[in-house]
Amino acid sequence: MNQAPRYFALIPAAGVGARMGAGSPKQYLKIGGKPMLRHTLDAFQSSDLIAHTFVVVSPDDPYIDAVAPNHGVTVLRCGGASRMESVRNGLAVLANTLAPTDWVLVHDAARPGLTAALIEKLISATGEHPVGGLLGLPVVDTVKRCIEGEACGTIPRNGLWLAQTPQMFRYRLLREALTAATDPNSITDDASAVEALGLTPKLVEGHPRNLKVTLPDDIRIAELYLAVSQPELV
Repeated sequence: MNQAPRYFALIPAAGVGARMGAGSPKQYLKIGGKPMLRHTLDAFQSSDLIAHTFVVVSPDDPYIDAVAPNHGVTVLRCGGASRMESVRNGLAVLANTLAPTDWVLVHDAARPGLTAALIEKLISATGEHPVGGLLGLPVVDTVKRCIEGEACGTIPRNGLWLAQTPQMFRYRLLREALTAATDPNSITDDASAVEALGLTPKLVEGHPRNLKVTLPDDIRIAELYLAVSQPELV
């Protein structure tokens, strides 16, 4: 008898959020009266499909204990200097916890607009895809190539997508991909590490509310999305 697939969330949250210019790491800034990271954790907690959530923070993180819920979430104090290193370190710690075929959904801590419906959509649409899948949005704006502040050409947008998270891969494949990666600066998301192995993950259309909070103005946009009812997804 085939064992039912298991799905685990892994959230790298060891970044300092330098571009935000705040007094604390951006994942702990409050959005709608609640720390950004807590919105993210609550999204996975609200999904019946997620067996457990792991959050990776720096070894000396002073904030996480006041933010993480008391159940359903395990804090891993093994964060690295880059996102890639934090995910890789977290996977290494979980070597005796997760099976090679378990699915791992890696999600940015700074995407507080995630919902249980988006998680379900990603899992359902990815199914038993041999590689895995990720949320993303098709590019709708005209794309310009810029050199020294000047537009130097238009890039055809057909087939271009903006990657979101979660990005979902089986434990063994994801760990293999990140172990093979040698340049953290070239691996900006988990899918890029998997693609470097010559594999092609499935793209699943996400939602604009699942934006990544990077700059101060993004907080207001995120608050607007969080203030309205969660959208119906198709």
